[in-house]
Amino acid sequence: MVAGIVLLVAGALVYFFHDKMNWIGRLPGDIRIVRDNFRFYFPITTMILLSIVLSFLVWLFKKL
Repeated sequence: MVAGIVLLVAGALVYFFHDKMNWIGRLPGDIRIVRDNFRFYFPITTMILLSIVLSFLVWLFKKL
């Protein structure tokens, strides 16, 4: 149930604030290759940042 609530809140944040979060996937270190008929996105920096934030939140949740 907790995972469902977290996903619901994350979805609501993306839905209401998508215009303010256009930096996601465009950080330095994210790989973007765009050709005529080909697009490749590998947001490595974004995923590392997200992993750090989620790890901190889980650590904080365990402390409380």
